[in-house]
Amino acid sequence: MKQFLNLIAASSIAMSGVSFAQAQQSLKALAIGTIVIPADTIVVVTPIEEITSKKMKEGTKRNFRVAEAVTSNGVTVIPLNAPVEGTVTWRTGKGIFGKSAKFEITFDKVAVDGTEYALRGKHRQEGRGNTAAALLVSGIITGKSAVMVPGQLINAFVSKDISINN
Repeated sequence: MKQFLNLIAASSIAMSGVSFAQAQQSLKALAIGTIVIPADTIVVVTPIEEITSKKMKEGTKRNFRVAEAVTSNGVTVIPLNAPVEGTVTWRTGKGIFGKSAKFEITFDKVAVDGTEYALRGKHRQEGRGNTAAALLVSGIITGKSAVMVPGQLINAFVSKDISINN
């Protein structure tokens, strides 16, 4: 009888737009009091301050914050404004003939109530080049620096399942 009731409940949840497997997982999580955020869940982040390619070095840590809370079954697992850390993993400077600067940030972790959870994913930021203008004008024109600004939304991803007790 219990299996039949669980089947009906999972079917009802599945009718709300989630898959039957997700509905079964949600019921299981509710039954044992555990909430799970699966690996590869998107975590939308934004820089805390302007990040520019000027005088930037590979290996430099950069600070972000969560821009949209991550919830499961009505429970917030990763809250709005939780701190996120990323690392500059690649950069090029601007150059002559309109070559713009570029850099990549790889997301490392998010901290929630003193616990750090691994993130993955990277974002490439490019400056605007002046290549076309450089071809038309005799003279040396350099490209622009690459800049990320607060409010710019970037996707990072949960590296592995996050389980919390409800």
